Amino acid sequence: MSLLAEQVASWPPYALLTSHYLTTALVTELVSNQAAVSLMLPLGLSISHGLGVHPFAAMGVMTFAASNSFLTPIGYQTNTMVYSVGGYSFRDFFRMGLPLTLLLALLTPALALWLAF
Repeated sequence: MSLLAEQVASWPPYALLTSHYLTTALVTELVSNQAAVSLMLPLGLSISHGLGVHPFAAMGVMTFAASNSFLTPIGYQTNTMVYSVGGYSFRDFFRMGLPLTLLLALLTPALALWLAF
């Protein structure tokens, strides 16, 4: 883990939190949001703490990212429920979810840093 911290040591806090958001958002598409937070929070907090980022900012970013599963219909239960009933395709979720995920990946870290300091 120290090798990872050394790699991102020169990153500004905003870039670090944005990478936390994107990584957690990708993990939450594969596992439940609770599992994504359980996996990513210890890693994200240790890296953030080592680089001087406020822990509340890191926690907020990662929990928010885990709760926003827009990229696939299997990422969250309600996505799966409307998948076949609405006649959506897998591509529809990705096409609409990617811009929304990227927008939130840009806004959430900025808001977290503003609120945490």
